[in-house]
Amino acid sequence: MCKENNHSPLQNREAKDADLPLEAAQTEVDGFDQVFDMQMNRRSAFKRITAGLVAGIGAAATSCSVAGSEKSAEKAQMEWEEYFKGNYKVMTEEEKKATVKRIEKSYEQRSGNSLSVSSKEATPGVLFGYAFNISKCQGYMDCINACVEENNQDRSTQMQYIRIHEIEKGHGINFEKADDNYYHEVPAKNHFYMGTQCFHCENPPCVEVCPVQATWKEEDGIVVIDYDWCIGCRYCMAACPYDGRRFNWQTPEIKESEVNKNQHYLGNRLRKKGVMEKCTFCIQRSRNGKNPACVEACPTGARIFGNLLDPTSEIRWVLENKKVFRLKEDLGTEPKFWYYMD
Repeated sequence: MCKENNHSPLQNREAKDADLPLEAAQTEVDGFDQVFDMQMNRRSAFKRITAGLVAGIGAAATSCSVAGSEKSAEKAQMEWEEYFKGNYKVMTEEEKKATVKRIEKSYEQRSGNSLSVSSKEATPGVLFGYAFNISKCQGYMDCINACVEENNQDRSTQMQYIRIHEIEKGHGINFEKADDNYYHEVPAKNHFYMGTQCFHCENPPCVEVCPVQATWKEEDGIVVIDYDWCIGCRYCMAACPYDGRRFNWQTPEIKESEVNKNQHYLGNRLRKKGVMEKCTFCIQRSRNGKNPACVEACPTGARIFGNLLDPTSEIRWVLENKKVFRLKEDLGTEPKFWYYMD
């Protein structure tokens, strides 16, 4: 009979190859209380922790008379790798491919179905931007429904990345007096509608406050989150001046028949409980030359998306020919999301 080991293999370990400090964090994983109090970069942490824990688990499994099946051992190893892997943006191409393969295989084991997870990077010469025509939006919320379906958002808690604000005319843009949960025929008389979501700032304050750098800005301007590294502290949520971030209090629930299997690692892949989520300009679509789901679904053409570096793009035409404005310009966040009217 195997003897239970109550000592963490990480206790009393001294790390010397510090690159980025990891603050002490108490984390509970599969019934184990692992206490991290060391100085090291994420790559080093991942290599050391994964190697040590997987090796320990493997040794314990082979020494016990009641050993798990090969499938169980493989599943356990994938879970450890999922939990302890380093920040996605510093992974090598080989590591990215291995991570994507693991996600696909894990889903196949769990559901019996296959999916496609992309790790496609930003295209050189592309900087995405968005424009919203206030005079065209009628408050239909087709954009919200399309976003929920495209990005595998939780149905039980009604997770929504996009908000449509119904505002009475004559009071200016005042979100405090806006109705975000209206249930009546639209458009309502003497009201106008404005949509908000993540604005993918050029100087995103959410990135600055993240203690583990689980969120960053990509070369094409998309601000992303690595769900594997996010610790759910919600600092980014507090720092965002546009209410663009969402915290999932439970594992997203989606019917198998409704899961969008066309996924990107940094976008709409299936998430775990306790991490931040937000709009990613539908990275799984935009990096393949498609519009985000909200743009495609808008029945009035109020949403414009495109490459800001392309002088022939529709969004460049809007910026050059319309009177545009951005929210909270004085903050210096430089959001890549503009509003305009006909």
